[in-house]
Parts: sequence; structure tokens; C-alpha cells
Amino acid sequence: MNNELFDALSQLEKEKGISKETLIDAIEAALITAYKKNFGSAQNVKVTINRDNGSVKVYSRKEVVENVENELFEISLEDAKKIDPNYEVEDIVEKEVTPRNFGRIAAQTAKQVVVQRIREAERNVIFEEYVNRESEIVTGIVQRISKGTVYINLGKIEAVLLANEQIQGEIYKHGVRLKTYIVEVKKTTKGPQIVVSRTHPGLVKRLFELEVPEIHDGTVEIKGVSREAGSRTKIAVYSSDPNIDPVGACVGQRGARVQNIVDELRGEKIDIIKYDEDPAKFISNSLSPSKVLKAVINDTSNDKSALVVVPDYQLSLAIGKEGQNARLAAKLTGWKIDIKSESQYEGSLEA
Repeated sequence: MNNELFDALSQLEKEKGISKETLIDAIEAALITAYKKNFGSAQNVKVTINRDNGSVKVYSRKEVVENVENELFEISLEDAKKIDPNYEVEDIVEKEVTPRNFGRIAAQTAKQVVVQRIREAERNVIFEEYVNRESEIVTGIVQRISKGTVYINLGKIEAVLLANEQIQGEIYKHGVRLKTYIVEVKKTTKGPQIVVSRTHPGLVKRLFELEVPEIHDGTVEIKGVSREAGSRTKIAVYSSDPNIDPVGACVGQRGARVQNIVDELRGEKIDIIKYDEDPAKFISNSLSPSKVLKAVINDTSNDKSALVVVPDYQLSLAIGKEGQNARLAAKLTGWKIDIKSESQYEGSLEA
């Protein structure tokens, strides 16, 4: 190997941040394998690369012993002393065994190692970039769809949108720009894998952070999100500033802000709920768009439940289609909610 290789290694150290010494150590280790493979040798060997002139040398290594049991790995003390009288038992005797044409093999091996390490370094850079972006939104372009999995081009890497992270009924077409939520970034043998989601409640939360400046700057706080992706989401918002209407800030002028989010989620309905420290008020708010006449709280150590009374004509609205409104409200508040119409409630009191 020549000095051009060392110049290239020095350049890589500057550009890719790969230590020159680490690369040389890796090349030496690869050359040991290459030597054994190409020359059918099973003996212990050491490969050294001269840092000044790039010359490569191979040395066999044998341990000095009293009685030789394996000639590939051992040398008798008697024979060792013929080489150098200072050798003692357990010393290692090294002898140069560099093949005549080993320089060509060394050059090929070095190139392979360098290419591999560059690839690993680039993968590590991408991994480090995205592992710190877990729970964030990324925008990409649908690249391809294979066996139900959607692959999204993020620029440097593809993200994977698995079937269980896709919104039911949502159609993903090639070339369409899509916002997704990073669920997990993991290392694989093929490089970093970025798993994204369209169904995660965090996607809605991040979309509101992008769309509503008051959330981004902390004036308005998101207290919770409950979601049935593709159908409906409830999001609880709060502001410690009495002059700020948290719901109004999220809705935006003429509903522009929330409409942008609804459009991004392909028409998913969004209920923006005002959070309240008082559980009765929060539970009442969470059942929006239904009106609540009364909420009775049962807060014991074993049971966090609430009885909610709504007007007779709004019972089905409060419960929602297939119980969805009540289910999302319960998930959002963390309370079990029993909904009764006004007449049902009055009947139970009379009974």
C-alpha cells in the first residue's frame, strides 16, 4: 500500500470523523482474515502496516513451550533459543511470512474495509440525527408500497409506515407528501430503520404545536389527547393566562388553524376541549358537542367514576356513534363515565 491510501485516510478523518488509527486497525484485522483465506493458513498471524511507508508485513506467532503439542501455534524452547538465546517459556516468537504478492491483496482488502467503514459512519450519522427526533413529526414523500408497508422518502433515508400504523381507509399514493410521527428509530444490519405512524395521538399533538403559535411558545398547554385515528380526536387544552382563550387559539380565525390539521388528517373530526382542574367541569367539557346538565363525581381510592346527566334529546349525541364520544371522553379525562338522560336520572331518584 502506498502513501495515497494514508492521505485518503487522513481526508476521511477530517470529512467523516472516522479515526485514521481506527481504520488502520480495522484494515490490519481484515488482512489477517484475508491472509488465512488466500493462503490456507490456520496458524496465528499478525499483520502490521508501516505508518511511514505503507508497507504491509505478515508475521507468524508461536508460543514458546517446553513440549510442543501443536506445531502451528507452538515452538519448543530449544528451537526458540536457536533464534534468540533470550527467549523464555510463554514468550511469543514472531517470524515474517509475508507472501510475495500480498501487496495486491492488501490493497483490495483496504479498499473494502474503508468503503464499509464509510458506510457505517454515514449510517451512524443518520441514526444519531433521527434517534434524537423520536416523537417528532417528519415530512416525506411516498416512495413505494410493498405488501401493505408504505416507504416514505425523508431525503437521506426511507421511513417505514407499517400497516398497523396506517389510518384505516387512508390511501397512500406514490409521490404524495405526507406528515408522519416518528415512533421509533432502531439500528439494524441494513442501517437505521425509522418507524413512523399516522395513527399515534402524538401526531395530532405535534400538528397543533406546528399550527398554533400559542402552543409552541407555551402560552397554551396540551393536557391530553385521545384518538381513534381516521375518525375522531379529542384534545384538552389549557392556559394559565386568563386573557387567553385556549380553545379559540387552537380553532383559529374562522377555524383556519384546526381546519389545516383536519385537512392533514384527511377529514378526521377534532374536538378541542377546555381543560379544567375541577374534574366535574373537565368531564362535562370532554363530552362536547353534547351539553351536560350535571356531573356527579365519585372519587374513591378504588373507583374514579362520574355520573353525567344530559338532556333527553342529547343522550345519543353524548354517547356518540357506537359509544365513541363517551369512550374518547373517558380516555381523555381518565375517568369512567356513566351517561344518563335527564328523565332516566330523575326516574332513578324517584325509585
